[in-house]
Amino acid sequence: MEYIDFRDQISKNKRNSVFLMISVFFVIVLLGYVISLAFDPSYFFFIMALATIISIIYTWIGFYNSDKIAIKSVGAKPADKIKYRDYYRLVESLTVASSLPMPRLYVMDSPSINAFASGRDPEHAVLCVTTGALDKLERRELEGVLAHEMGHVRNYDIRFTTLVAVMVGMIAIFSQIFLRSLWFGGGRNENRDSGIFIILGIVLAILAPIVVMFVQLAISRKREYTADATAVKFTRNPEGLIGALEKIQKETQPERKISKAVAPMFFSNPFKNLSSTHPPIDKRIDVLKKM
Repeated sequence: MEYIDFRDQISKNKRNSVFLMISVFFVIVLLGYVISLAFDPSYFFFIMALATIISIIYTWIGFYNSDKIAIKSVGAKPADKIKYRDYYRLVESLTVASSLPMPRLYVMDSPSINAFASGRDPEHAVLCVTTGALDKLERRELEGVLAHEMGHVRNYDIRFTTLVAVMVGMIAIFSQIFLRSLWFGGGRNENRDSGIFIILGIVLAILAPIVVMFVQLAISRKREYTADATAVKFTRNPEGLIGALEKIQKETQPERKISKAVAPMFFSNPFKNLSSTHPPIDKRIDVLKKM
């Protein structure tokens, strides 16, 4: 069996994430270039500026309050230090291994095995686990799940995915403004035959949001692989994480208390569907077994 070094896995997935993000930027440039050929450049820059401002404001509000939004949306409660003594001890030991500050700990009432981390930076991080995870996982398995979530904090995944969300949001807003503007014809370049570029612009405006959505899902999956490898780096033992994933794999009931907006933050896909922000569990296990 081929051995995978967790350090190589972390580096590879980070590179792939950056490459995918660059591809989203390329779609923005391509869409903007085609529209600029069909419309006056000043009109194009107006659309770009408006899309950028709206996307940044909307996403920044969510990013800055990501910890509060996530905790409130799932109805999580602060973890009692006495009742959840082992939970605190595991996270405290992981903060030493990761050189991260202690996150605020929460518990979500749910029979499913799951967890998530959120917060705009390590100093404002929160970590939440379900009661199902606390009840069903052995100590080393729970440690693996917590290490995975601390990996997201260490890798600044909330900040990274927020940047991607801004870019994806720009494309969606940009496309909508362009398509709606065609009804009014404002800014169209009448000095040359721009019909072909208008057609290309329409095609790109329709396809671009779909393409970048799949790219966004791919980036999310890469970050999950990176967090798995980071968990192995913190614990030096993939067996706990493997055991937790195997138990999750046997669960069949989807989580009903989780909003789709916060689902990508969770340790495993809460909805058990195919259009997932998470890699298939069996593939995650296969990679971990090679570490």
